[in-house]
Amino acid sequence: MDLESFLASKPLFYDVIDYDRFPNTYGKITHLLHHPKIIHLVGTNGKGSTGRFLATALNRLGKKTGHYTSPHITRFNERIWINGSDISDVDLENAHQKLSRFLDAATAETLSYFEYTTLLAMVAFERCDYVVLEAGLGGEFDATNVFDKELSVFTPIDFDHGAFLGSTIESICGTKLRSMQTMALLGVQKHEEVKSIACEIALAKKCRLYHAQELINPRIRSIGLQLALKNSLSDYLRDNLTLAMVALELLGFEANAALFDQSALFGRLSQIAPNITLDVGHNVLAAESIVQAFHGKKITLIYNTYADKDYRAILTLLTPIIESVAIIPVEEGRIVDRSELEGALEELGLIYGSFETIDRDKEYLVFGSFSVAEAFLKRIKYP
Repeated sequence: MDLESFLASKPLFYDVIDYDRFPNTYGKITHLLHHPKIIHLVGTNGKGSTGRFLATALNRLGKKTGHYTSPHITRFNERIWINGSDISDVDLENAHQKLSRFLDAATAETLSYFEYTTLLAMVAFERCDYVVLEAGLGGEFDATNVFDKELSVFTPIDFDHGAFLGSTIESICGTKLRSMQTMALLGVQKHEEVKSIACEIALAKKCRLYHAQELINPRIRSIGLQLALKNSLSDYLRDNLTLAMVALELLGFEANAALFDQSALFGRLSQIAPNITLDVGHNVLAAESIVQAFHGKKITLIYNTYADKDYRAILTLLTPIIESVAIIPVEEGRIVDRSELEGALEELGLIYGSFETIDRDKEYLVFGSFSVAEAFLKRIKYP
């Protein structure tokens, strides 16, 4: 069975997660896999752009580098980046066929979508020196956590995925931070509790813990500002760039402007037209960053949301920059019921309607999730 058909047979989301299945499977085939140096990225926001900044820098240093990120916006190939490009269809299918020979049919069938694609990526990365591996959900029990790590990098941690990670910042960050192994870098955090819990876990695991705030020297700060201005990076993207520079130096390399001179990963405050910005953020922390980026402006928000997101809090935060909301239909089972979303918009006194078309005289922000971004891009036939 080809990869597209095989993945189509697997549900994207599960109500119950088997935490033993993937480690057991990995243990059976680990001797068949290449073991590059792994940089593990864990956090609530910023993993994708931080990872791409770091992966690009390593590749520009002459290292064969892979970057595994999720989910994708329009094509699955976006999840597996190797030496500057998304994986080709041919290489992707070859990796699938190779992995199919490593796994018996029953095991391959029981693995979740994300578990299988994580192994698929590692097969595709068989010639890489370094792999930047982005956690999908949480950290401690995530499929990406089975691999030995050169460095764990923690981006900002906040409330998200409460059904799986818990409803307190302590439970959420504990689950994420327990993925650290031998060396870890803690990015700048919103919640003070994250720092103290990180120190406790690092001590218990005998893990060397570094705080990015203490390692951002004037040289790194200057490079970050220079590149942020050149590449039109928002404050939060500049923070992610700076974190990537600090991570590179912990790996033993010196950060310089040439290594990090790039725009952010597509979908992170990406201006896809003069009056259209697209961002795949979907939680409170992302909304706070959006408000900072659009401070003093009024936009039409092209929006929809998963039912399990705190969309009332998100919309409340965004209200100062919203002129109106255009609800875009998304064919996805987790999307909130339209009447519930409309009720929240009415409570906030926001003008809303259905997304129809783009008016050249208005400024738009597409925001809500990867699924919203995908629906919008398909609707306008981008690129």
